[in-house]
Amino acid sequence: MTVSSTDLRTAMGHFATGVTVVTALDGERPQGITVNALASVSLEPPLIMIALDRKRFIVPTIDASGRYAVNILTEDQQWLSDCFAGANVSPNRDAFCGAPWHPGVTGLPILEGAIASLECVVEDVLPVGDHRLYVARVEACADGDDAAPPLLYHRRRYLRIERATTARLAGKPESPAG
Repeated sequence: MTVSSTDLRTAMGHFATGVTVVTALDGERPQGITVNALASVSLEPPLIMIALDRKRFIVPTIDASGRYAVNILTEDQQWLSDCFAGANVSPNRDAFCGAPWHPGVTGLPILEGAIASLECVVEDVLPVGDHRLYVARVEACADGDDAAPPLLYHRRRYLRIERATTARLAGKPESPAG
């Protein structure tokens, strides 16, 4: 039995994800692309992973520099998600969407207003299907506005947190030693 890309996309659409913009420097020129395929891999050492389609324009930049930053977006930054995803807007992605940014601790482009940012050095690249998995060591991270709600993606649409409540985790409590 073969699962089509459409069927897989529909099924995976039921998994809500956060929305990020991955940024890198092509020389001195910032580049960015919307990414929701992000995962924490390890706490010791601090590793994360992003997945990028091999055909994406930013892949050669990340391959050449061995570095990228992840900017976790707020609800109010939907326009950045749209633009960095390639929407027909002006200024466009080639003009870094006109997004305000500053160099992070390691010099990578950090978007103003992001909930959090992670500056990373690539440790391993794994070709998997039509994508490349970039496992990277986090060299610096910063928090933004803790009160800002995250931009979420669900079923090929943005999802806003309006009725959210929090609940304590049931199960084994975390010990102070880890």
